[in-house]
Amino acid sequence: MKPRISVLTLCVDDLEKAVRFYRDGLELQTEGIVGGGEFSAWCRGIF
Repeated sequence: MKPRISVLTLCVDDLEKAVRFYRDGLELQTEGIVGGGEFSAWCRGIF
């Protein structure tokens, strides 16, 4: 089996800017911004 990363979870201050960087700058495939709500609250708690 070939190793791969299928899900990447990041906590960032500016989500739209981070998506542009990984999608446009590093040319990683993305489904865009998925989720929010309780996960966003969790991310805010670790900064």
